[in-house]
Amino acid sequence: MNIASNFTSKLPDVGTTIFTTMSKMAQEYNAINLSQGFPDFNPPSLLMELAAKYMQKGHNQYAPMAGVMKLRERLAEKNEFLYGAKINPETEITITAGASQAIAAAVTAFVHIGDEVIIVEPAFDVYQPLIEVNGGKVVPYRMEAPHFKIDWQAFEQLITPKTRMIVLNTPHNPTGAILEAQDWQALSKIVNNTNILIISDEVYEHIMFDGKEHQSLLRFPELWHRSFVVFSFGKTFHCTGWKMGYVAAPEYLMKELRKNHQFSIFCVNHFIQEAIAEFLADRSYYEQLPHFFQVKKDLFGQILTNTRFTPIPTYGSYFQLADYSNISDESDIDFAIRMTKEHKVAVIPVSVFYSNDENEKRNHMNTKLIRFCFGKTEQILQQASEKLCKI
Repeated sequence: MNIASNFTSKLPDVGTTIFTTMSKMAQEYNAINLSQGFPDFNPPSLLMELAAKYMQKGHNQYAPMAGVMKLRERLAEKNEFLYGAKINPETEITITAGASQAIAAAVTAFVHIGDEVIIVEPAFDVYQPLIEVNGGKVVPYRMEAPHFKIDWQAFEQLITPKTRMIVLNTPHNPTGAILEAQDWQALSKIVNNTNILIISDEVYEHIMFDGKEHQSLLRFPELWHRSFVVFSFGKTFHCTGWKMGYVAAPEYLMKELRKNHQFSIFCVNHFIQEAIAEFLADRSYYEQLPHFFQVKKDLFGQILTNTRFTPIPTYGSYFQLADYSNISDESDIDFAIRMTKEHKVAVIPVSVFYSNDENEKRNHMNTKLIRFCFGKTEQILQQASEKLCKI
């Protein structure tokens, strides 16, 4: 008996992610992997030493469900220092298994069957499946190249009585665009006198360029009372494999999120929480991150000037979009595959960051954009340079 034929998939259109596919192809064809968004260098040596120390000290059993209190206190101090936000570490911060689990917990807690959730596209691929598996309907707002700005008047037209939630991402993956203070102020006017909730995905908060300052939602009290603000230790400390993040939200929302968190994973790695708490006592590490990644951005930008690619301005994250229309008329997916196989550099086609609507995907493949990750060592970027200049 074929049991599989007797059930219906909750996510029938979801397969293996493009990130997994391109990384596998990079290995198969011995290509430099500038596709998946992870660094190819280790976390700070002190942080690794602290993790080992707390493992040896016996912090190997369950942590408190909401997270180690010392860590939550450090994060409350950090967010007040950076953004002027006064957050209660006891009731308004939860440590999660990466940013994705924080987003999943918020969506699962509040999105019901038939609810509409607005996402800004191109969008990180986690959002749509999480919304749909909970019975929600994705309503995409589509930013346009090359500036990737939100027209808030057009955005407001998407609001309906069914709108339950809005998901925003700044700095933005994949475009490198950022939200400015006036963007948050415009959104505040739109959602005023509604019951709409907001998820602000801010995992690249410390990777800002050219003197820009991260405008966290936490700076805007008029939005805080309806929001989940999500952060990532993996992105900040170059340890994406640790799957550590956290979410801040007002107490009445956090109570509901923790119900889901408690019965899905309960808690996250105890000894790593202890290590990060101690490591965060010194602000100098995350304060120097903008300069650290600015050097890589500038290097990669210089590399692209010697190629036939046309870079799109990036203001945050460790991603660089580039237009390849001077090189090929292929779809972005076909071009990315050929780059990996023939030119030995793996990238991500931008059309995959749009909703599962084949017509829309075809429309956006006409923009001829691919995404590079430049969060790599200088050696890897220089090796990529030699290959990119030959295309």
